[in-house]
Order: sequence, then structure tokens, then C-alpha cells
Amino acid sequence: MKREPVKSSNLKSVGYDKTKKLLEIEFHTGAVYQYQGVLGHIYKQLMRAPSLGTYFHKTIRDQYKYVKL
Repeated sequence: MKREPVKSSNLKSVGYDKTKKLLEIEFHTGAVYQYQGVLGHIYKQLMRAPSLGTYFHKTIRDQYKYVKL
């Protein structure tokens, strides 16, 4: 999945597959996770959030099943 770089102290890049509803996040640590069942509006809100890290922690982190790649 293609990810785009983001400006965040926690997240390095973010990608989204709308067909599979997969959100892929690369962290500055180098870890990459795929979150399953993420709707498009959640991805859009993440990308528009003033703080991507805060939005991720409040809305995505503990709300969706994930796989570490």
C-alpha cells in the first residue's frame, strides 16, 4: 500500500485502501500497522486533524483490530 508522509511527531506516513477499508500507519519507530474496518471518513478526519497523533490515539488506536507488519 502506498503511504504518504505526514507531519507528526509520532506518525511518519499514512496510507488508506478504501476498497478493503485498511488504514496503514508507519510510526517514526519504523513499526508499521494496518488497522482493519476503518471507514473513509475516519481516514479523512485523521489527515485533516490538527494533531494526527492525538486523533490516532483517541479515535483509532484502541477502536480497530490491527496487524503489525
